[in-house]
Amino acid sequence: MALAASLILASTSRYRRELLSRLRLPFEVQAPAVDESALPGETPPQLASRLARAKARAVSQQHPRAVVIGSDQVAELDGQALGKPGTHERAVQQLLSMRARTVLFHTAVAVVRADPGFDRAALCSVRVRFRELSDDEIEHYLRAEQPYDCAGSAKSEGLGIALLAAIESDDPTALVGLPLIRTAELLRQAGIDALRTASPSPSPRA
Repeated sequence: MALAASLILASTSRYRRELLSRLRLPFEVQAPAVDESALPGETPPQLASRLARAKARAVSQQHPRAVVIGSDQVAELDGQALGKPGTHERAVQQLLSMRARTVLFHTAVAVVRADPGFDRAALCSVRVRFRELSDDEIEHYLRAEQPYDCAGSAKSEGLGIALLAAIESDDPTALVGLPLIRTAELLRQAGIDALRTASPSPSPRA
């Protein structure tokens, strides 16, 4: 069965691209031009939700008849947002602050189709408890995984799973970067049912 509309992932994240591929839907990817800076007084969940919508809307403006998926993840510790570290030094500081602590990972997804005005979003928060990590464990993990493009430096789909003591979530893919349960539901509401339209061998197009 053909898709009711073309599908675009408003992200160049390889993690989100790999996750969306699990739904076996053909899709394209496009980088959204969005300023990801937090607004004054904005909480981490609010930031994740706003950016997910902003990314989807930015791409949807260029492709009004396409169904566009936007997503964003913000890690939270003691009410403060932890972004992507970018550097080894910042990643070390993030993990030192998180050891033996519980961190919230807020992952938002938005699905937008400008024509006919479909615009909905969902937020999934994951509670992650980190182990009591030694300085040597942190250093070895960072050198091996180099997760400098991951919120909170925690690449749970890789070696980062060894950092953790427990995960609490009703949507396990949310921690990786795209909550697929929420995504599939929003796509159904937008007219794309993965169970009815999935192809045997999907191949996202760049």
